[in-house]
Amino acid sequence: MNIIELFLAPMRYPFMWRGLLASLMVGTLCAVVGTYVVLRGMAFLGDALAHAILPGVAVAYLLGQPLFWGALLMGLLTAVGIGYVSRRAEIKEDTAIGILFAASFALGIALLSTVQSYSVDLTHILFGNILGVSDRDLVLTGGLGLFVLLVIILLYKELLVVTFDPIFAATMRLPTTALHYTLLVLIALTIVVSIQTVGVALMVAMLVTPATTAYLLTRKMWQMMLVGAGCGVFSAAAGLYISFYTNVASGSAVVLVSTALFLLALLFAPRRGMVWGWAGRRRAA
Repeated sequence: MNIIELFLAPMRYPFMWRGLLASLMVGTLCAVVGTYVVLRGMAFLGDALAHAILPGVAVAYLLGQPLFWGALLMGLLTAVGIGYVSRRAEIKEDTAIGILFAASFALGIALLSTVQSYSVDLTHILFGNILGVSDRDLVLTGGLGLFVLLVIILLYKELLVVTFDPIFAATMRLPTTALHYTLLVLIALTIVVSIQTVGVALMVAMLVTPATTAYLLTRKMWQMMLVGAGCGVFSAAAGLYISFYTNVASGSAVVLVSTALFLLALLFAPRRGMVWGWAGRRRAA
């Protein structure tokens, strides 16, 4: 099999086309939104939101409704709840996240334990199922993904100022609270859109890893978004092909490729890479 056949062979199957399209959309979206997650130190929030949607999934399953809408509703409620509790109560944001995360996850497990076959039926929620993406899933992923990206484009300057200098943003009388809630909602939407692809267990990796790789390679926020999106797209496509030819879980393959790119950047990134730093110290010595 030559290199062209190697790339074209999987595309003979419709499920591979759908999986590839979904992976490319999710890889781009997670990297762009993940830029804010990395720069604002919100990785724990992303992990909490990914796990907190479980009650919504369980309720939707018990009612016989699409799991997507249950996850979406619970994700939005949790995001707003975290924002409200952390700003109104006398506790830190990470504490509020930990409390709501643990409570939501426990509620989800309690609800799922009432379903006799939940371990089989809902496995794809925990570990993803790229090859099981339907045409309807593609439409939902594309629609919500475009909405999130459009909001980021429209609010790019405002979110940029709030991310790097919240005090200056308040001085400029920007609606910092509204922007904070908006960002939480965007993260929640991104997580819900991406659950089908990589699952709850690996969701935070797709939010954080491509964006962190881009952080090591760039100096400006828009560059970080573009390079991160490129890393996310490459990881999604390469991971899908690897899973096809090696018969491993597709979501795990995507995350492992993304991690490999991060390790390469960590070692060889100009000025920020470990090898660059080692060479600089050697020259100085």
